[in-house]
Amino acid sequence: MIPADATFDGTFPFTPHVTDAPGFPMHYVDEGKGEVVLCLHGEPTWGYLFRHLIRALSPTYRVVVPDHMGFGKSATPPDRSYWLQDHIDNLERFVLALDLRDITLVLHDFGGPMGMGLAARHPDRIARVISANGPVSFGQADQVGRLLANAATAPWFQWILKAQADGSLETVLGQLGYTILSTLKLNGFEDHSIITDAWLAAYGAPFATPADCLGAIGWAKGFATGMHRFEMPDAAAVRAIRARPALAIWGMADRTLQGAHFLPLFRDLFPAAAVHELPGVGHYCLEDAPDLIARLIADFLRQS
Repeated sequence: MIPADATFDGTFPFTPHVTDAPGFPMHYVDEGKGEVVLCLHGEPTWGYLFRHLIRALSPTYRVVVPDHMGFGKSATPPDRSYWLQDHIDNLERFVLALDLRDITLVLHDFGGPMGMGLAARHPDRIARVISANGPVSFGQADQVGRLLANAATAPWFQWILKAQADGSLETVLGQLGYTILSTLKLNGFEDHSIITDAWLAAYGAPFATPADCLGAIGWAKGFATGMHRFEMPDAAAVRAIRARPALAIWGMADRTLQGAHFLPLFRDLFPAAAVHELPGVGHYCLEDAPDLIARLIADFLRQS
Protein backbone atom coordinates (compact mmCIF):
# COMPACT_ATOMS: atom_id res chain seq x y z
CA MET A 1 0.00 0.00 0.00
CA ILE A 2 1.34 3.45 -0.90
CA PRO A 3 2.07 5.69 2.10
CA ALA A 4 -0.90 7.98 2.64
CA ASP A 5 1.25 11.10 2.38
CA ALA A 6 3.01 10.13 -0.88
CA THR A 7 2.71 12.96 -3.41
CA PHE A 8 4.96 11.63 -6.20
CA ASP A 9 7.09 14.73 -6.59
CA GLY A 10 4.13 16.95 -5.86
CA THR A 11 1.99 15.63 -8.71
CA PHE A 12 -0.63 14.32 -6.25
CA PRO A 13 -0.63 16.93 -3.46
CA PHE A 14 -4.07 16.19 -2.02
CA THR A 15 -4.81 15.61 1.66
CA PRO A 16 -5.31 11.89 2.31
CA HIS A 17 -8.49 10.61 3.95
CA VAL A 18 -9.21 7.06 5.08
CA THR A 19 -12.43 5.29 6.06
CA ASP A 20 -12.96 1.75 7.32
CA ALA A 21 -16.62 1.77 6.29
CA PRO A 22 -16.16 -0.86 3.53
CA GLY A 23 -14.45 -3.25 5.96
CA PHE A 24 -10.86 -2.29 5.06
CA PRO A 25 -8.90 0.99 5.03
CA MET A 26 -10.16 2.81 1.93
CA HIS A 27 -8.24 5.91 0.91
CA TYR A 28 -9.98 8.81 -0.78
CA VAL A 29 -9.42 12.38 -1.86
CA ASP A 30 -12.03 14.92 -0.73
CA GLU A 31 -11.24 18.36 -2.12
CA GLY A 32 -13.36 21.49 -2.37
CA LYS A 33 -16.91 22.33 -1.41
CA GLY A 34 -20.23 22.33 -3.24
CA GLU A 35 -22.00 19.72 -5.32
CA VAL A 36 -20.37 16.30 -5.15
CA VAL A 37 -18.39 15.00 -8.12
CA LEU A 38 -17.54 11.34 -7.45
CA CYS A 39 -14.75 10.03 -9.70
CA LEU A 40 -14.39 6.26 -10.09
CA HIS A 41 -11.26 4.72 -11.58
CA GLY A 42 -10.71 1.30 -13.13
CA GLU A 43 -7.90 -1.19 -13.90
CA PRO A 44 -5.03 -0.87 -13.00
CA THR A 45 -5.19 2.81 -12.03
CA TRP A 46 -6.21 4.75 -8.91
CA GLY A 47 -7.17 8.28 -7.93
CA TYR A 48 -3.98 9.57 -9.52
CA LEU A 49 -5.77 9.29 -12.86
CA PHE A 50 -8.06 12.17 -11.82
CA ARG A 51 -5.37 14.52 -10.49
CA HIS A 52 -5.86 17.12 -13.22
CA LEU A 53 -9.65 16.98 -12.89
CA ILE A 54 -9.43 17.41 -9.10
CA ARG A 55 -7.43 20.59 -9.56
CA ALA A 56 -9.79 21.91 -12.23
CA LEU A 57 -13.07 21.25 -10.41
CA SER A 58 -12.29 21.57 -6.69
CA PRO A 59 -12.44 25.40 -6.65
CA THR A 60 -16.16 25.08 -7.42
CA TYR A 61 -17.21 21.53 -6.52
CA ARG A 62 -16.54 18.90 -3.86
CA VAL A 63 -14.47 16.32 -5.72
CA VAL A 64 -14.40 12.89 -4.03
CA VAL A 65 -12.09 10.22 -5.44
CA PRO A 66 -11.88 6.83 -3.69
CA ASP A 67 -9.23 4.21 -4.40
CA HIS A 68 -10.99 0.89 -4.78
CA MET A 69 -10.03 -2.15 -2.72
CA GLY A 70 -6.64 -3.39 -3.90
CA PHE A 71 -5.74 -0.19 -5.75
CA GLY A 72 -3.87 3.03 -5.04
CA LYS A 73 -3.52 4.00 -1.40
CA SER A 74 -6.31 1.66 -0.25
CA ALA A 75 -5.62 -1.65 1.44
CA THR A 76 -5.46 -5.00 -0.35
CA PRO A 77 -7.04 -7.46 2.10
CA PRO A 78 -5.95 -11.05 1.40
CA ASP A 79 -9.25 -12.60 2.51
CA ARG A 80 -11.62 -10.73 0.21
CA SER A 81 -12.85 -11.42 -3.31
CA TYR A 82 -12.40 -8.73 -5.93
CA TRP A 83 -15.39 -9.20 -8.22
CA LEU A 84 -17.48 -6.33 -9.56
CA GLN A 85 -20.23 -6.95 -7.00
CA ASP A 86 -17.70 -6.69 -4.17
CA HIS A 87 -16.54 -3.32 -5.44
CA ILE A 88 -20.15 -2.13 -5.72
CA ASP A 89 -20.76 -3.21 -2.12
CA ASN A 90 -17.66 -1.30 -1.01
CA LEU A 91 -18.66 1.80 -2.94
CA GLU A 92 -22.17 1.72 -1.49
CA ARG A 93 -20.79 1.53 2.07
CA PHE A 94 -18.40 4.38 1.28
CA VAL A 95 -21.12 6.64 -0.12
CA LEU A 96 -23.50 5.93 2.75
CA ALA A 97 -20.78 6.50 5.37
CA LEU A 98 -19.97 9.91 3.87
CA ASP A 99 -23.69 10.49 3.19
CA LEU A 100 -22.93 11.71 -0.34
CA ARG A 101 -25.98 13.06 -2.17
CA ASP A 102 -26.70 14.87 -5.44
CA ILE A 103 -23.74 13.02 -6.88
CA THR A 104 -22.30 13.60 -10.31
CA LEU A 105 -20.65 10.32 -11.30
CA VAL A 106 -17.48 10.45 -13.40
CA LEU A 107 -16.87 6.93 -14.67
CA HIS A 108 -13.72 5.44 -16.18
CA ASP A 109 -13.10 1.80 -17.13
CA PHE A 110 -14.65 -0.59 -14.57
CA GLY A 111 -15.68 2.49 -12.60
CA GLY A 112 -18.51 2.49 -15.16
CA PRO A 113 -20.36 -0.66 -14.11
CA MET A 114 -19.38 0.02 -10.51
CA GLY A 115 -20.89 3.50 -10.50
CA MET A 116 -23.96 2.31 -12.37
CA GLY A 117 -24.31 -0.40 -9.73
CA LEU A 118 -24.46 2.35 -7.12
CA ALA A 119 -27.01 4.18 -9.28
CA ALA A 120 -29.17 1.05 -9.46
CA ARG A 121 -29.21 0.77 -5.68
CA HIS A 122 -29.51 4.48 -4.87
CA PRO A 123 -30.87 6.38 -7.87
CA ASP A 124 -32.10 9.13 -5.56
CA ARG A 125 -28.49 10.02 -4.72
CA ILE A 126 -27.40 10.47 -8.36
CA ALA A 127 -27.74 13.89 -10.02
CA ARG A 128 -25.73 13.41 -13.23
CA VAL A 129 -23.76 10.74 -15.08
CA ILE A 130 -20.52 11.38 -16.95
CA SER A 131 -18.92 8.52 -18.86
CA ALA A 132 -15.23 9.03 -19.67
CA ASN A 133 -14.35 5.77 -21.42
CA GLY A 134 -16.46 4.02 -18.81
CA PRO A 135 -19.35 1.72 -19.82
CA VAL A 136 -22.78 2.66 -18.47
CA SER A 137 -24.05 -0.88 -18.03
CA PHE A 138 -27.59 -0.47 -16.68
CA GLY A 139 -29.65 -3.49 -17.54
CA GLN A 140 -29.54 -3.00 -21.33
CA ALA A 141 -30.48 -6.20 -23.10
CA ASP A 142 -27.27 -6.18 -25.14
CA GLN A 143 -24.77 -5.21 -22.44
CA VAL A 144 -23.22 -8.66 -22.11
CA GLY A 145 -23.21 -9.19 -25.87
CA ARG A 146 -21.39 -5.91 -26.40
CA LEU A 147 -18.84 -6.80 -23.74
CA LEU A 148 -18.13 -10.11 -25.43
CA ALA A 149 -17.97 -8.55 -28.91
CA ASN A 150 -15.48 -6.00 -27.60
CA ALA A 151 -13.41 -8.71 -25.91
CA ALA A 152 -13.14 -10.62 -29.17
CA THR A 153 -10.90 -7.89 -30.64
CA ALA A 154 -9.46 -6.04 -27.61
CA PRO A 155 -5.81 -7.00 -26.95
CA TRP A 156 -6.16 -6.67 -23.16
CA PHE A 157 -9.14 -9.00 -22.94
CA GLN A 158 -7.57 -11.42 -25.40
CA TRP A 159 -4.47 -11.57 -23.22
CA ILE A 160 -6.56 -12.15 -20.08
CA LEU A 161 -8.33 -15.11 -21.64
CA LYS A 162 -5.08 -16.61 -22.93
CA ALA A 163 -3.27 -16.09 -19.63
CA GLN A 164 -6.10 -17.61 -17.62
CA ALA A 165 -6.16 -20.63 -19.96
CA ASP A 166 -2.42 -21.27 -19.73
CA GLY A 167 -2.21 -20.56 -16.00
CA SER A 168 0.01 -17.47 -16.21
CA LEU A 169 -2.48 -14.73 -15.34
CA GLU A 170 -1.77 -14.49 -11.62
CA THR A 171 1.98 -14.82 -12.07
CA VAL A 172 2.19 -12.11 -14.72
CA LEU A 173 -0.17 -9.63 -13.04
CA GLY A 174 1.58 -10.36 -9.75
CA GLN A 175 4.57 -8.51 -11.25
CA LEU A 176 2.54 -5.45 -12.19
CA GLY A 177 4.80 -3.14 -10.24
CA TYR A 178 7.52 -3.91 -12.81
CA THR A 179 5.32 -4.20 -15.90
CA ILE A 180 2.99 -1.27 -15.29
CA LEU A 181 4.14 0.72 -18.32
CA SER A 182 3.55 -2.11 -20.79
CA THR A 183 0.18 -2.88 -19.19
CA LEU A 184 -0.98 0.71 -19.41
CA LYS A 185 0.25 0.94 -23.00
CA LEU A 186 -1.53 -2.28 -23.97
CA ASN A 187 -4.77 -0.80 -22.65
CA GLY A 188 -4.05 2.45 -24.43
CA PHE A 189 -2.59 5.87 -23.90
CA GLU A 190 -1.25 7.84 -26.84
CA ASP A 191 0.71 10.76 -25.35
CA HIS A 192 4.12 9.41 -24.41
CA SER A 193 5.26 12.82 -23.17
CA ILE A 194 3.35 12.20 -19.93
CA ILE A 195 5.82 9.45 -18.91
CA THR A 196 8.07 10.70 -16.13
CA ASP A 197 9.74 8.98 -13.19
CA ALA A 198 7.01 10.33 -10.90
CA TRP A 199 4.25 9.13 -13.24
CA LEU A 200 5.74 5.64 -13.44
CA ALA A 201 6.24 5.52 -9.69
CA ALA A 202 2.66 6.62 -9.06
CA TYR A 203 1.15 3.89 -11.20
CA GLY A 204 3.62 1.17 -10.21
CA ALA A 205 3.83 1.78 -6.46
CA PRO A 206 0.48 0.15 -5.53
CA PHE A 207 1.76 -3.18 -6.88
CA ALA A 208 5.09 -3.55 -5.09
CA THR A 209 4.64 -7.28 -4.33
CA PRO A 210 2.41 -10.07 -5.67
CA ALA A 211 0.29 -9.75 -2.52
CA ASP A 212 -0.38 -6.12 -3.46
CA CYS A 213 -1.71 -7.17 -6.89
CA LEU A 214 -4.87 -8.98 -5.77
CA GLY A 215 -7.10 -6.15 -6.98
CA ALA A 216 -5.64 -6.11 -10.48
CA ILE A 217 -5.61 -9.92 -10.61
CA GLY A 218 -9.18 -10.12 -9.35
CA TRP A 219 -10.59 -7.79 -11.95
CA ALA A 220 -8.92 -9.67 -14.82
CA LYS A 221 -9.65 -13.12 -13.38
CA GLY A 222 -13.28 -12.18 -12.74
CA PHE A 223 -13.72 -11.45 -16.43
CA ALA A 224 -11.97 -14.64 -17.54
CA THR A 225 -13.98 -16.85 -15.19
CA GLY A 226 -17.34 -15.09 -15.47
CA MET A 227 -17.44 -14.12 -11.80
CA HIS A 228 -18.37 -10.46 -12.22
CA ARG A 229 -22.07 -9.67 -11.80
CA PHE A 230 -23.66 -6.53 -13.18
CA GLU A 231 -26.13 -4.88 -10.84
CA MET A 232 -29.59 -5.06 -12.45
CA PRO A 233 -31.70 -1.94 -11.87
CA ASP A 234 -35.41 -2.15 -11.32
CA ALA A 235 -37.84 -0.24 -13.52
CA ALA A 236 -38.05 2.71 -11.12
CA ALA A 237 -34.26 3.09 -11.08
CA VAL A 238 -34.10 2.98 -14.87
CA ARG A 239 -36.76 5.70 -15.13
CA ALA A 240 -34.97 7.86 -12.59
CA ILE A 241 -31.50 7.58 -14.11
CA ARG A 242 -32.74 8.05 -17.67
CA ALA A 243 -34.08 11.42 -16.56
CA ARG A 244 -30.71 12.63 -15.27
CA PRO A 245 -28.42 14.90 -17.29
CA ALA A 246 -25.62 12.86 -18.83
CA LEU A 247 -22.46 13.30 -20.87
CA ALA A 248 -20.17 10.88 -22.70
CA ILE A 249 -16.52 11.61 -23.48
CA TRP A 250 -14.79 8.78 -25.31
CA GLY A 251 -11.22 8.50 -26.52
CA MET A 252 -11.73 6.79 -29.84
CA ALA A 253 -8.21 5.30 -29.89
CA ASP A 254 -9.26 3.14 -26.93
CA ARG A 255 -8.17 -0.41 -27.74
CA THR A 256 -9.62 -1.90 -24.55
CA LEU A 257 -13.14 -0.46 -24.40
CA GLN A 258 -13.94 0.39 -27.97
CA GLY A 259 -16.43 3.17 -28.57
CA ALA A 260 -18.17 1.23 -31.33
CA HIS A 261 -19.27 -1.34 -28.74
CA PHE A 262 -19.90 0.79 -25.66
CA LEU A 263 -21.20 4.16 -26.85
CA PRO A 264 -24.45 2.48 -28.00
CA LEU A 265 -25.06 1.48 -24.35
CA PHE A 266 -24.77 5.14 -23.39
CA ARG A 267 -26.99 6.33 -26.22
CA ASP A 268 -29.60 3.72 -25.38
CA LEU A 269 -29.80 4.96 -21.80
CA PHE A 270 -29.38 8.68 -22.54
CA PRO A 271 -30.63 9.27 -26.10
CA ALA A 272 -30.65 13.07 -25.80
CA ALA A 273 -27.25 13.42 -24.14
CA ALA A 274 -24.14 14.92 -25.73
CA VAL A 275 -21.43 12.52 -26.86
CA HIS A 276 -17.89 13.78 -27.51
CA GLU A 277 -15.78 11.37 -29.55
CA LEU A 278 -12.11 12.32 -29.21
CA PRO A 279 -9.90 11.13 -32.10
CA GLY A 280 -6.36 10.14 -31.19
CA VAL A 281 -7.21 9.84 -27.49
CA GLY A 282 -6.73 6.44 -25.87
CA HIS A 283 -8.33 4.39 -23.13
CA TYR A 284 -6.75 6.53 -20.41
CA CYS A 285 -8.43 9.61 -21.80
CA LEU A 286 -7.80 11.60 -18.62
CA GLU A 287 -4.07 11.18 -19.27
CA ASP A 288 -4.17 11.89 -22.99
CA ALA A 289 -6.52 14.91 -22.92
CA PRO A 290 -6.86 16.16 -19.32
CA ASP A 291 -7.42 19.83 -20.12
CA LEU A 292 -10.02 19.21 -22.81
CA ILE A 293 -11.90 16.74 -20.64
CA ALA A 294 -11.85 19.11 -17.67
CA ARG A 295 -13.33 21.87 -19.86
CA LEU A 296 -16.04 19.60 -21.23
CA ILE A 297 -17.00 18.42 -17.75
CA ALA A 298 -16.93 21.92 -16.25
CA ASP A 299 -19.13 23.25 -19.07
CA PHE A 300 -21.56 20.37 -18.62
CA LEU A 301 -21.79 20.93 -14.87
CA ARG A 302 -22.47 24.65 -15.31
CA GLN A 303 -25.12 24.07 -17.94
CA SER A 304 -27.01 21.22 -16.23
